[in-house]
Amino acid sequence: MPWKETCAMNERLGFVLEFERGEETLSELCRRFGISRKTGYKFLARYHAEGVEGVRDRSRAPHHRADAVDPEAAERVIGLRQRYPDWGPRKLIDWLERKAPELRLPSASTAARLLKQAGLVKPRGRKRRATPYGAPFVTAVEPNDLWCIDFKGQWRMGNGRMCYPLTLSDAASRYVLVCQGLSGPTHRSTVPHVERALREYGLPRAIRSDNGQPFGSCGLAGLTPLALWWLKLGIIPERIAPGCPQQNARHERMHNSLAKAITVGRGMKEQQEHLDRWLITFNTERRHEALGRHQTPSMHYRPSPRPYPSKLAEFSYPEDYEIRRVQPSGSIHWRGREWYLAALLRGEFVGLRPIEDGVWVLFVGQMAVGRLDARAKRVEPIRRALDIPTLH
Repeated sequence: MPWKETCAMNERLGFVLEFERGEETLSELCRRFGISRKTGYKFLARYHAEGVEGVRDRSRAPHHRADAVDPEAAERVIGLRQRYPDWGPRKLIDWLERKAPELRLPSASTAARLLKQAGLVKPRGRKRRATPYGAPFVTAVEPNDLWCIDFKGQWRMGNGRMCYPLTLSDAASRYVLVCQGLSGPTHRSTVPHVERALREYGLPRAIRSDNGQPFGSCGLAGLTPLALWWLKLGIIPERIAPGCPQQNARHERMHNSLAKAITVGRGMKEQQEHLDRWLITFNTERRHEALGRHQTPSMHYRPSPRPYPSKLAEFSYPEDYEIRRVQPSGSIHWRGREWYLAALLRGEFVGLRPIEDGVWVLFVGQMAVGRLDARAKRVEPIRRALDIPTLH
């Protein structure tokens, strides 16, 4: 039963003093003050133990909260996030479950609240999503179906020089094959590290990149020396549409993790040591949601059964293709006239496959690079998947 609507402390104190006078029984006083005998005994006991302070209001908060976070666990979660700033709350908790099973760990949602309170989470802005590009890209189902390659921007090291990290990853397993700091995004500096990966891991079906150098150009089908080399190895060079990084989203997400975790070195040697440590952590320690809660890229990736060849072979085509060798001028002779293709293709064999009267699709290896239209007297770029017949 409640106390009367006056000052609760005065009522309780009045009840205790009246009882101390001994003129009324406890039952009579409880009826007069409108409380139960249990409440009366409680405040008498408090008064005798604590004096006047015993009849004051007390906090109704529980002495022990069921959802209270173990201070040591909270400290470990925050410390691990500071060590790996690209890891989310689920990955942090999963890692601690394996490495520190003795801790009473919070839930992922509570860990997220701890990180926010510690100022380790930045609010995300709304992203505008571009229209998907309709190119016939290879679907990454198994390891080595598709590799993704790019440069993760650049930054200035302690010695004042720039570092351009070249990254190469397997799309299906998210395994990072290369993370190499370079002095510039050039063909000459890129090739040795891509070749090393191809020799170590074998050949993928396709490699996807953006349109920047050394991956793309303004020439025929955007071909570059790097793309031509891949074609000779039997690898399809894919390029995303300009302004559509979501077409290489898995690789971009990996770049986001790298950007959050990287430490700027004093020079290229120290910088590479930081990159190597990050690569090992990403491949073997960091759990990936898309692979399963307790799975890492290293658990899923396996080398390709297609080994790197000892010698590059010439391009070959099916019997129904017309074959021409590109002249030193970058042109081919076809149907009584000269057709310019690209200086890059000098000395290479190209294939022509008829698709309608007076129109052929031009192939470089297994890649359709353009339409040769004899009626319009020009070589047109491939713009849509419908422009490309079934690849051999």
